[in-house]
Amino acid sequence: MFPLISGCSANIEPDEKPIILKTQGSFAIGGTTVTHDGTFSNENFLDPKGQTAYGDHAYVFYQIPLKPHKYPLIFQHGGAQSKRTWESTVDGRDGFQNIFLRKNYAVYLIDQPRIGEAGLSTQPAGTTNPYAQNPLYADKTLYTLCRIGDFPNQFANSQFPRTEEALNQFQRSWTPYTGELDDDVSSNALALLFDKVGPAVLVSHSMGGSVGWLTATKTDNVKAIVAFEPGGSPFIFPENEVPEAAPTAYPPIAAQARAVPLADFLRLTKIPIVLYYGDNIADKMTKEHIGMDKWRSEFDMAKKFAAAVNRHGGNAAVIHLPEIGIYGNTHFLMSDLNNKEIAELMEKWLHDNKLN
Repeated sequence: MFPLISGCSANIEPDEKPIILKTQGSFAIGGTTVTHDGTFSNENFLDPKGQTAYGDHAYVFYQIPLKPHKYPLIFQHGGAQSKRTWESTVDGRDGFQNIFLRKNYAVYLIDQPRIGEAGLSTQPAGTTNPYAQNPLYADKTLYTLCRIGDFPNQFANSQFPRTEEALNQFQRSWTPYTGELDDDVSSNALALLFDKVGPAVLVSHSMGGSVGWLTATKTDNVKAIVAFEPGGSPFIFPENEVPEAAPTAYPPIAAQARAVPLADFLRLTKIPIVLYYGDNIADKMTKEHIGMDKWRSEFDMAKKFAAAVNRHGGNAAVIHLPEIGIYGNTHFLMSDLNNKEIAELMEKWLHDNKLN
């Protein structure tokens, strides 16, 4: 046992008590290998011949408090992100990692395959994914798609911190893919993590939503899913039930859906699922607000997904925060200025579903 002083920044709150950990650590989970043709020789030890490439695993960092709740929380990040999503916020406050450790949940933060600290890949990144490139010329794109505002202006009610350094930290949080983006590879590794850890709650963000849905079809140890603004990659539906996406002004940003066998989809009906969406989502198609328009389509698909789960006997809810009096949240709800309020909302849902 040892104390972990939360925050380690000038923004640490003076009334926060130290977090007492039972243990912490890290490991790789899952992955594949590929062996190159030929014979290895010491004379050409840098040559790939006869050597094996390791890759396609996830990286896991975990912390377990002294008296943890029954179910750990396993955090899956979104597209072009990493476990940093759940760590300190862009302005140095506690992120969900520390917030939920203080609430006595064991936390597992992952870097999905082919990104971040799990950067080894057996497949090249290719050229089709713009977030597999350096330099990454996308600061205004990401600002807009994450609904901070219309660059360089923030929405009037935005919960994003209004400092230049917070914006600097936000722009430096993006992580390029080192291999082909593949939700099946990512969900295979995540399912193995659940099999290793045991029964746990999956918490996902953005493109991690698709990884999460697929993971729950591959292991019985996903006991619930909390999804923060899933989108950017396909929602899953039973075969012959895939709906059309709400059209957007720029077609490439519309929501996506894919079919899975009914037997796989039905596994989602055995667990409680909640999807949270923030503010400044358009009510109708607009060319002037690309981020708002994109998330209008994603939000519509999310409601269709939840309806499909419930139609087959499940328990899925879509929560639009403005409808319950919580305003100004961006795509990164877990690090907005009101992230403790969002965490309280999530914990109440866990409690109501007997998951803590």
